[in-house]
Amino acid sequence: MPNEKVSSTKPQSPQQFIAGVRERVAKIVVGQDVVVERVLIALLTGGHLLLQGLPGLAKTLLVNTIAKAINLDFKRIQFTIDMLPSDIIGSEIIEQKSGEFRIHRGPVFTNLLLADEINRAAPKVQGAMLEAMQERKVTIGGQNLKLPTPFLVIATQNPVEQSGTFDLPEAQLDRFMLLHRLGYPTRDEEQLILQRQLGMGLRKEDGGAVPRSAFDMIEDTPGASVADLVTSMEAVQAVHVSEVFVKHCVELVRRTRDNPLLDFGCSPRAGLALINSARARAIMHDRDYVTPEDLFDLAEDVILHRIRVSYEASAAGHTGKQVLESILAGMG
Repeated sequence: MPNEKVSSTKPQSPQQFIAGVRERVAKIVVGQDVVVERVLIALLTGGHLLLQGLPGLAKTLLVNTIAKAINLDFKRIQFTIDMLPSDIIGSEIIEQKSGEFRIHRGPVFTNLLLADEINRAAPKVQGAMLEAMQERKVTIGGQNLKLPTPFLVIATQNPVEQSGTFDLPEAQLDRFMLLHRLGYPTRDEEQLILQRQLGMGLRKEDGGAVPRSAFDMIEDTPGASVADLVTSMEAVQAVHVSEVFVKHCVELVRRTRDNPLLDFGCSPRAGLALINSARARAIMHDRDYVTPEDLFDLAEDVILHRIRVSYEASAAGHTGKQVLESILAGMG
C-alpha cells in the first residue's frame, strides 16, 4: 500500500474531495474534463471503466495522477499477447530452502489497476481478469483470495490498431460500467500542452540528466485519503432517485432489446450502471438528486458498448451511436 499517509481528523466533504482531485489533475493534465469526471464516477461507485482512445491522449498520466491524489495503491499492467493469467493474478512458488509453496500475489492486488491495451491479452488472460472484476477475488492454488478495497479496473484500448489484438467478449465488456471514448484536445489545449513541456527542464540524477515529463510533475504527497473517498461514496448512496427516473432507465434499456437494427440489447446491468453513475454525477454537480440530464449525458458511455448493430443494419450504414441517438430522441 502507499507509503504516504494523509493525516486528517475529519474526512473531507464530497465537494472538497472532488474539487481537490480536479485541482490536482488540472495541474498535470490539460483539458479532458469529461474523462476526469468519468474516472471519478467510477471511483465513487466502484464500477470499472474502459477508456478507448489513440495513444498519446494522457490516459496513463491521468489515472496515475488521480491515484496519487487520493493515496490509492496503484499498479499498471501493459498487456501483451504472450502474457499468462499468472502474470496478472499471481501464482504459487516454491521456496528453495524450505521446499514449501507460498503464494506470490500479482499486480491485480491493488486499489487502482490500469490495464493498458487490454485487448492485446489472449482470451485466457481476459478470463482471469473477468473473475477479478466481477467477484473482486481471485483463485490461486485452489485458494480464494479477496482483493483489496476499494478495487477498480481502468482499462485502455486502441480503437484503430487491430494487429495482434483480441476483441473483448460481450460478457467482459458488460463488466465495464462505463466505456468512454477520448478525442483529441482542442487547439488551445494542445498549445498549452506544448508550452508546459517547454518549462519542465531537466531531471538530474547520478551525474546525468534526462528531460522531465509530466509524470515527474505529479505530487507524491496525497491531497485526500481513502476515508475521504469512502465519505463521498456514502454520499452517492444517499442521492435520491425518483421512481420516474427508474422507469426511464428501464424504458431505455428495453428499447435497445426491441430495436430491429440491433442483434441484441442491454442486460439489466446497464440499468444499474445508469442509476449508479447518475447518482455519482449528481454529487459531482452538487446535487442530492438525479435528473434526466444525468441519464442523457451518461447514456452513450453506459449503453453503446452493450449493444451490437446487426450485419444487415451495418451494411446499410447504421451505427450503434446513431441507433442510440434515435432511441434517446424517441424518449425526449
